[in-house]
Amino acid sequence: MDRKKFLKVKRIVVKLGTNILRNEDGDVALSRIYSYIESISKLVKKGKEVVLVTSGAVGLGKKKLGLRNTNGIAVKQACAAIGQGNLMSLYEEGFNTYGVVTGQILVTPDDFSQRKKYLSLRKIINKLIEMGAVPIINQNDTVTVIEDLDKDAEPVQMCFTDNDKLSALVSSAIDTDLLLILSDVNGLYESNPKENKSAKIIKELNGVSKEVMKMGTDASEGGRGGMKTKLEAARIVTRGGGKVLIANGKIPYIIDKLFEYEDFGTTFTPNEDLPEKKLWIGYSTNIIGHVIVNDGAKKAILEKESSLLPIGVVRVENDFKKGEVVSIRDEEGVEFARGIVNYNADDCKRIIGNHSKEILNLLGFKNYDAIITRDYITIL
Repeated sequence: MDRKKFLKVKRIVVKLGTNILRNEDGDVALSRIYSYIESISKLVKKGKEVVLVTSGAVGLGKKKLGLRNTNGIAVKQACAAIGQGNLMSLYEEGFNTYGVVTGQILVTPDDFSQRKKYLSLRKIINKLIEMGAVPIINQNDTVTVIEDLDKDAEPVQMCFTDNDKLSALVSSAIDTDLLLILSDVNGLYESNPKENKSAKIIKELNGVSKEVMKMGTDASEGGRGGMKTKLEAARIVTRGGGKVLIANGKIPYIIDKLFEYEDFGTTFTPNEDLPEKKLWIGYSTNIIGHVIVNDGAKKAILEKESSLLPIGVVRVENDFKKGEVVSIRDEEGVEFARGIVNYNADDCKRIIGNHSKEILNLLGFKNYDAIITRDYITIL
């Protein structure tokens, strides 16, 4: 691949993982962080638009408190509260040295899942970029409680639980040209390099197939992601027409070297160009409701991109309101699509298995022929 052509981009999201922001002793890797700041500042002064998605708040807070682990929700939240200020002070001081203005944005899954909040978030990120600032984005761990959900409540599929996925959602929201994920791995290998010392790195891929997804591994100690979440992030971005590059952030001045077209990491080229609304439906929403469909409906959605009619639905799970995004699953429980429903859960239960012409008789009103119309279905 022609790296010069691949890196001919204007808007870049840079994601920095926890394990590259600290050294082997768990202390802040100051020289490395300042090298990132220097390199990003160079890109900005060359006319690039850069957004930084950063991890590290919990780890910094843990170190400052002298804790050996962060077991327990309240402990993580406390560490994040302490560490976030330290993290931002490092960035602000560093970028000030190069005359680059920064703006902090702390987000939760609800900021993406609720459409109005999502559009507002997209607006402020774009405004900061327009004003020449570098938005610095992190999950608001102090108030985001994912593991501590009410056990009696309906299960929620959160739109993100790690910063790899967050960086992808930010990228798709603001139509980024390139997502650069820097971690403590060199890229994607043909097999696990920890188990197979002769494993070779894969230099380039078009999109992220099911076969490639199976090559992902879980998180290393101290992080929430791992190669699996990085591949999930790459899949989202490449489906939206963007590029992704995963590289080792511990290589000295890796950002400079990449933009000097040195051959590091694994590149992913786009394989689709889904509209922003379709990406939002498919990946940026928290999911509670499930609509279970028969084989005929599944085939029609996947092969013909058809609407989901009541006669194709066999079961409705959990509660949801009209206008919310639900998971579309087959009778084996496998999720294959998501979509915005035209009826609430109770009304769906009353009309499933019937022809559309019966909706008026069954409900006393009729908004649509379909439970989910084709324009608001995203195939996963």
